[in-house]
Amino acid sequence: MNCEVCQLKELEVEHFEIREVLRCILHTIVFHRALGLVRPKDVDLELFEITYVQCGDIELEKKIDEKIEQFISWVEKHPNKKSQVCLSFFEEKNKQATWFTHKTERLYWEQWYINLNVAQHLKVHSGKSHNSKVVVDPGESALDERMARRAALEASLHEVLFQIIKFVNEKKDHVPPIPHTEGVVYFPHEITIPSSSDSAFGMDMIKRMLHTGHPTMLS
Repeated sequence: MNCEVCQLKELEVEHFEIREVLRCILHTIVFHRALGLVRPKDVDLELFEITYVQCGDIELEKKIDEKIEQFISWVEKHPNKKSQVCLSFFEEKNKQATWFTHKTERLYWEQWYINLNVAQHLKVHSGKSHNSKVVVDPGESALDERMARRAALEASLHEVLFQIIKFVNEKKDHVPPIPHTEGVVYFPHEITIPSSSDSAFGMDMIKRMLHTGHPTMLS
């Protein structure tokens, strides 16, 4: 089965920015893959001048928030590590194992890799300079650096959102047939985060294909 993979631009975030950044990206992807009559809900980010759209589904928000909290817990235990969050869409096919049993096989058709580099808190630089005649206020220097970093992250997050929209508009042939149902329907999907046993950067494709957890499909 044709599985399209989208590697989103890596974002350098600080710990307190993870929640908003992941909510923005995950909800944007799911919104563009939702079917049926969706009641769009505009959400303004508190940290950035960005507005994104949610599906307006409380259960979906809860599931996404749970995964984000799990990811934040992982980050706290593994500082200074680059990491990935993967949102996978799949179809489920029944596969007969023996005469009396059968198991479900997941056929992945789209995977989104959200790449984050969680930076440690910026240190306040001393007022010393290579040019002894120039005196720099350490407080102002740190504030300027933080503002510049925040502006750079906001611009990069904009790029990621445009990357999502471009991918959705250009890649359509691999999307499974739309089921004939009423109301909002979400393709079966899962959000995968690094586990405590993962020592490498993120998780490779083979491990994802072998994943046997329950799908987070909403009925």
